[in-house]
Amino acid sequence: MTAVDALDARILTLLLERPRTSVREYARILGIARGTLQARLDRLERDGVITGSGPHLSPAAMGHPVLAFVHIEVTQGHLDDVGDGLAAVPEIIEAFSITGGGDLMTRVAARDAGHLEDVVQTLIQLPGVVRTRTEVALRERVPYRVLPLVRSVGRAAAAG
Repeated sequence: MTAVDALDARILTLLLERPRTSVREYARILGIARGTLQARLDRLERDGVITGSGPHLSPAAMGHPVLAFVHIEVTQGHLDDVGDGLAAVPEIIEAFSITGGGDLMTRVAARDAGHLEDVVQTLIQLPGVVRTRTEVALRERVPYRVLPLVRSVGRAAAAG
């Protein structure tokens, strides 16, 4: 069984398209009971499909317009330690363990090029970091989104 069925996909689509709508209004639009909707929402949260409901914030609008991806090579056996160290750096807005060139990839928001260099120097000094490689993003081409994926999953669930 798929984690998201066709009704779940409709619910998720509404949440993404109309994030400030009430649960009562979602139920009305979907033509289902409020209790049914709430049970679905609770399950989707419990299953980790819905991971939050807060606002999406723009680092650029908060004075950090420089976006960079910093790849970090880590001494074997120190991945968790470096991950803990990254969590203490406020400019790190995401970090992932990866395959390929490096062990970790971070997304960094900085005020300007000098600030980015300061952040990278902080990362280099973390115990267990061997080297870093930085790539500066020039322009966002596809913003973070999941709505097309939700729609695709919903179509597949309805068809299958």
